[in-house]
Amino acid sequence: MDKIQLDIKQVLGTVSQSDIDALKGAAADGFSKLINANGAGNDFLGWLRLPSETTESLLDDINASAALLRKECEAVVCIGIGGSYLGAKAVVSALGNSLGKDNGPELLFAGQNIGEDYLYELQQYLKGKRFGIIVISKSGTTTEPAIAFRILKEQLEAQVGRAEAGRLIVAITDAKRGALRTLADTEGYKTFVIADNVGGRFSVLTPVGLLPIAVAGYDIKALVAGAAAMEQCTLDGTDTMAMEYAMTRNALYRAGKKIEILVNYNPKLHFVGEWWKQLYGESEGKDGKGIFPAAVDNSTDLHSMGQWIQEGERIIFETVLSVEKPDHEVRIPSDKENLDGLNYLAGKRVDEVNKMAELGTRIAHVDGGVPNMRLIVPALTEQYLGQLIYFFEAACGISGYILGVNPFNQPGVEAYKRNMFALLEKPGYEEATKAIKARL
Repeated sequence: MDKIQLDIKQVLGTVSQSDIDALKGAAADGFSKLINANGAGNDFLGWLRLPSETTESLLDDINASAALLRKECEAVVCIGIGGSYLGAKAVVSALGNSLGKDNGPELLFAGQNIGEDYLYELQQYLKGKRFGIIVISKSGTTTEPAIAFRILKEQLEAQVGRAEAGRLIVAITDAKRGALRTLADTEGYKTFVIADNVGGRFSVLTPVGLLPIAVAGYDIKALVAGAAAMEQCTLDGTDTMAMEYAMTRNALYRAGKKIEILVNYNPKLHFVGEWWKQLYGESEGKDGKGIFPAAVDNSTDLHSMGQWIQEGERIIFETVLSVEKPDHEVRIPSDKENLDGLNYLAGKRVDEVNKMAELGTRIAHVDGGVPNMRLIVPALTEQYLGQLIYFFEAACGISGYILGVNPFNQPGVEAYKRNMFALLEKPGYEEATKAIKARL
């Protein structure tokens, strides 16, 4: 198997193939809107041909910046929120050592929360360490990353001096405008550009995701090549997997399945689930519509969420990420006393037990009224992760158009910000401050 594959057979007891096929026209229309850039949100389609349009020179430039940080730093802090950190975190976690960093600097994250204890503990951890910063923000004024950057920049400058700190800070921001662009130009930071036509949740294959992934020591050229291969077969119509996924999930939604759970049986995929949740939640959850995206890590969550999934309200379906081949081999030993009763498994690989847990669970859930799709990933490599990322992005655009929403905006995200700024009495929000205080 040289590419990821989708199996929808285990949804056909809930919806029929004709139910799915009934959405072919809507899916074709959604696909056409992507290809021809004539649908809602068409000014944010920079991701569509991004893999094939990414130049070798840009990848070399990113790798050179990563090499500098890898050589000079014990740790590198990636500052960003939402799509500005989840994509990189997903790929690095999927490829990395489950229990800690691989060779090279430790990749840490900040700006994805406003936790005071988190920032304090991060500062304490970085004391006396030579660290670098990758700061990701189009405007430079997004509250969470801006706070983290202000604090950590001050610490870095105090530890190594302002000039040296300038060498160890890379800014990924707007090409011409914004607070971070102004600061980067003033201080002489190395910079990469966030394109205006690529939204944050679609940005993992831009420098936003590629630089942290390269700093962690992974092959970004293979990642982009995998995505480019999926781009080609998706856009030329030789692979209809993205359309099939989009049609199937919308057929299930129309049949009353309002929640999609992305399931994995490999703990390295936890943050793939987190990235996927943002991609689909932010793209589809609007206008009173949208499948609610959730994620579980099995078999761990079979002992917490398993009961609800098996016998709770029948408004859910699952998409199972199934990794065919793990990176390592561990066999279960025989034990003379056999007090745990596991000798029937002696000599078997742990992954064989895991695969039977997956199969047994899928059968049980389908029998319990939870339809399952299965997305088969041959192995956790850069190539296949690139394919997976592009597949989910393309399917998301098509699915949003089938649903009848603009998949590329996020107007609801601004509501909490307006309230927060009013409560904090930010200049320019005086009337909003008065109004919200009256409510309190």
